[in-house]
Amino acid sequence: MRPARFLPAILALCLALAASAQAAETPLTFGLLLVGPYNDKGYSQAQYEGGKYVEAHLPGAKMLYLDKVNPADRPGVTIPQVVDDLVAKGATLIFAGSDDMKDGIREAAEQHPELTFVHISGDDVLTGKAPKNLGNVFSKMEYAKMMAGFSAAMTTKTGKIGFLGPLINDETRRLADAAYLGARYAWEKVRGLKPEALSFKVTWIGFWFNIPGVTSDPNQVAGSFFDQGYDVIISGIDTPEALTVAASRRKAGADVYALPYDFKEACGGAPEACLGVPYFNWGPPLLAIAKAVAEGTYKPAFEWLSPDFAALNDPDKSPVGFLPGQALSAENKQALDRFVADLGAGKVDLFAGPLAYQDGTVFVPAGRSATDKELWFCPQLLKGMEGASASK
Repeated sequence: MRPARFLPAILALCLALAASAQAAETPLTFGLLLVGPYNDKGYSQAQYEGGKYVEAHLPGAKMLYLDKVNPADRPGVTIPQVVDDLVAKGATLIFAGSDDMKDGIREAAEQHPELTFVHISGDDVLTGKAPKNLGNVFSKMEYAKMMAGFSAAMTTKTGKIGFLGPLINDETRRLADAAYLGARYAWEKVRGLKPEALSFKVTWIGFWFNIPGVTSDPNQVAGSFFDQGYDVIISGIDTPEALTVAASRRKAGADVYALPYDFKEACGGAPEACLGVPYFNWGPPLLAIAKAVAEGTYKPAFEWLSPDFAALNDPDKSPVGFLPGQALSAENKQALDRFVADLGAGKVDLFAGPLAYQDGTVFVPAGRSATDKELWFCPQLLKGMEGASASK
């Protein structure tokens, strides 16, 4: 016979194994909150496709999603209200897709401590504000934005690149900064041109996508860039207006191009005008989290995922990618491939100092690279860029 003193430990182990087995056998129902339309050909559609990937790769998984979760499309509707509805329908894991949902998803997580919440693009774990059941995940889109900037600078004939920005926050500033650094590298190091001959201007519309009467019209902003001699636009908004306007101008005879954002298939709307698209590949990271939750092993953390440079456009591997467009010349595509390889090998580090902000203060001193925390909390655009670093 086993000594009686071991019985409590054995019982606890048996209960834990039984609970784990039950968790593995219970199909996972997860909720996904999208800030824009699920078919926006941009940011929200990329997340929606990521959710479908989870359904396809995790047996029994079921996605419940709600799109257009923003004050303009759903006035008066709160994140906790939406979460309550998803929970009532059986969701035990909730993904919140936008930075704007930060306060609401934290409140919902506090109200449902028995469930798991993941804020995509958030940083509550990093700042210590997160309850124990709330995690953060995002991908280092900065590198793909560098590739966009590189492609733009290799292509421009006027030396004028426009950046169509959404609202202004740490995330959008650092992505614009990354695009500028990629453009500056291509302009100076590859093309051998003078830095003062490169113009990189950021214009913000006020939100992630157009809201008539609330934001600036991205079609008009893109048109204004082209009217001022900018011949390449890098989009930072969720929807493809920059590419649509570029295609229209090309039909009228203008030699202009654009790079859309967020969604892998975005170039399909106007391939003749598209130099490439930096995009999120949400399937693998969402699947990893969903599997861990289903198995009872998920531990909320702040995850900021790096690209897989060796498999940048593999749908089962890299959390971000850059898909070169049809309009990118073969010569510039070869230069881009070398640039990507050098980024992956660490031969090129565009976040190495010296780097300064717009007002001249030091961002990264000479002799070292920016830390992840320095990159994440980004208070200004960089020296050499035009545009506002803060809302008026």
